[in-house]
Amino acid sequence: MEEIAVLDFETTGLSAGNDRPTEIAIAIVRDGVVIDRFQSLMNPGRRIPAEVVHLTGITNDMVAVAPPVARVMREAARFVAGRPLVAHNAAFDRGFWLFELTRLGLDIRSDFACTMLLARRIYPGVPNHRLATLRDHLRLQPTGRAHRALADVLTTVQLWQRIRDDIATRYAISGIGHATLCQVQRRARAAVPRFLADVAQVPRVSLSVASGPG
Repeated sequence: MEEIAVLDFETTGLSAGNDRPTEIAIAIVRDGVVIDRFQSLMNPGRRIPAEVVHLTGITNDMVAVAPPVARVMREAARFVAGRPLVAHNAAFDRGFWLFELTRLGLDIRSDFACTMLLARRIYPGVPNHRLATLRDHLRLQPTGRAHRALADVLTTVQLWQRIRDDIATRYAISGIGHATLCQVQRRARAAVPRFLADVAQVPRVSLSVASGPG
């Protein structure tokens, strides 16, 4: 049965390398169920701009007493333990994940599935594909304040499972895995229905191998 790690960062700004993380949350998910979670504030070693404090609610006083980024990121890497990764707007989170771990001399290479890219292909009629918009449009359960890492992770977990369920219903594919969804997100929207229809014709044993452990 496939396990994935869903993660989210809050940061001092948008640019990995120039900006630093202030919070990370990770949920380990097995077949749609959260089986473990990790969350920590971290001290970025610089001030958080006022507009970011307003957005996230994470203040400079809060991170001043938090552990340093290096310690938290080492713990986060051990927690993920090489599992496939999922994030919403994964290009952002992937940038901080790779930069901070590379800075520590850790070679962590995991494929990121992106629920934003997937939602653009599976739900093209939604006004936009921000996490809060998708949460409301799909009537996902509230998880807490948006732009706090754990709340966003738990919303992303719901979105990930909803995408899997809707694909299963629409294309008669059971147990679609992380690797196959990474292929979906790399395709143009118009090419996705044909790709998933082809996947549905693959014998279950072959699909399990193509999708990774599950």
